[in-house]
Amino acid sequence: MTRMLGTSKPKALVAGRHRRWTGAGPVAFAAACAVVFSGAPALADADARKEPLPLERLFDNAAVSDEADPEAADFDGAGGSLSAQDLADAGWEPGQRLVIDASRLRWPRSAPGRPDNVRAAGQQVELTGRGDALTFLVAGTGGEASGSGTVRYRDGSSSTYALTAPDWRRGPLTTKAVGLPHRNTPDGTLDETTRLYAVTVPVARGREITSVVLPRTPAAGARLHVFSMALRAPTNGWTGSWAASTSGYSPVAWTDRTLRLIVHSSAGGPRTRLRLENTFAQRPVRIGRVTVALQGKGAAAAARPVPLSFGGREDTEIPAGAQESSDPLGFRVPPDTNLLVSIHLPGTVRAVPVHSYSNQVSYLTADGRGDRTGDVDGTAYGQRLDGWPLLTGVDVGGGPGSVVTLGDSITDGERSTPGANGRWPDLLARRLRAQHTVPELGVLNHGISGNQVAADRYPGAGTSSVMSGVSAGHRLERDVLAQTSVRTLIVFEGVNDVRAGTKATQIIAVMRSIAVRAHERGLRVIAATIAPCGGFHDCTAEADAQRMAVNRHVRANGGLYDAVFDFDAAIRDPQHPERMLPRFDGGDHLHPNDAGMKVFSDTVDLRKLV
Repeated sequence: MTRMLGTSKPKALVAGRHRRWTGAGPVAFAAACAVVFSGAPALADADARKEPLPLERLFDNAAVSDEADPEAADFDGAGGSLSAQDLADAGWEPGQRLVIDASRLRWPRSAPGRPDNVRAAGQQVELTGRGDALTFLVAGTGGEASGSGTVRYRDGSSSTYALTAPDWRRGPLTTKAVGLPHRNTPDGTLDETTRLYAVTVPVARGREITSVVLPRTPAAGARLHVFSMALRAPTNGWTGSWAASTSGYSPVAWTDRTLRLIVHSSAGGPRTRLRLENTFAQRPVRIGRVTVALQGKGAAAAARPVPLSFGGREDTEIPAGAQESSDPLGFRVPPDTNLLVSIHLPGTVRAVPVHSYSNQVSYLTADGRGDRTGDVDGTAYGQRLDGWPLLTGVDVGGGPGSVVTLGDSITDGERSTPGANGRWPDLLARRLRAQHTVPELGVLNHGISGNQVAADRYPGAGTSSVMSGVSAGHRLERDVLAQTSVRTLIVFEGVNDVRAGTKATQIIAVMRSIAVRAHERGLRVIAATIAPCGGFHDCTAEADAQRMAVNRHVRANGGLYDAVFDFDAAIRDPQHPERMLPRFDGGDHLHPNDAGMKVFSDTVDLRKLV
């Protein structure tokens, strides 16, 4: 449907629906290519001799208009612009702080119709500090826009980066930072999804940055627009202890409820912080209060839950597509222990981002029960949850960093004993704690049931009954590169791709891209072979042929991966190599049982993790 709300429409139509802004006056990856360092202190062109300026002083384009005055902005050169009302509805108010993929960005303070972005053309931007990566809030107009820029460092060296901004109207929904439901035009407001993207590129870790030179894009054709940029701060002093990927956006009907989520630590530490994410949303979510406790029995806490704060406040609001980490809390998290994380949602919630399969029972109250985050007993929590809404991470103070396991339902723990924390990443964490040869890394489980390497299962926008996430390549930034103190990545995925008919060449291409991008960020990359699935209803001979082709690539990777774990060889039946051994079969011939999970964990050579 198209809404035609031109400048001649009655103003009551706008006022009745929205509030007006006020303010001071690849395919789908959109990822960085390799970084090249040099000792050259400056570029040779005239722009290099100019003094760097703050980004907002370089703004030369207006992308946002009020729906009552759509002609006040011309983002794309054809009169199109973003809706100020949609941005406000998403929680992206002028000057709003936005934490996306662990980078603290800020939406421009500009009022509708005023310059709020810069069209990249080699400008020098003032940016100082040290970081693990550099994130741009961008969009392309006239198509996908790409170019190369330069990061300059205090010691006189520089590095180059490649930046790609997907098109604001046609770019992939699966990698967007936020999607807005309308496009303003001179003829009115149209029902069409517009997009903004957060794209992160590598920088030299440990070197102090003094400025960033934006890419030069052609005078004609697609234009690359930059709204904000920020360095991702190092997470030194923290270790990721537990994590879960957002697998979809689930419709709910909750009013004034409290969630009590049960999660299991890997590493322990003397203090903690939690991470909540509003991934894939179009609206902000209001959090009334959050507490943490050790689990007693069921929904009961072992002791009185301890409240967390967010910027010194017990409540917070997370804009659409953004995340929020709590302030550090002096709460000791033991290793290998169940925690209760209680989250009060004071308003009415119609949809939530969720990790749909947890292999663990969590709890929630009925409507109208209010804030029960401080309850020691669990009597108020009369309903059960199978997934983990909103909560995506638990960090602990100190420690050596973490390893991320990127996978599908096997990594997610399907067919292991429910509630026993017997997923192979859980068992790997226990092995790490039981030895003294390598550091006792935290283990972050980023398996999603039904997930694929090359294809998106969840479309990336709106509520959906499909909760299998976007592809491994499209979630790499959020679920791996932005994770707390990540040092090593293990990729164990692909069986769902071959069962769906994806060719080995397509899977291998994405695996190569994952390895290259992770290496650019300084991560160690390990690939595991795909386990057999013969006997499952759609694991055909052709699927197995593609699986074996991927496994040949992994075993003979030519240095692409830092190590290989042969999960296939560890679990297959020598007499029927397309099947797993019966003693490891969880019953459906696709998912291993507890014994199979242990075999995977035992196959990991701990020395190759570091």
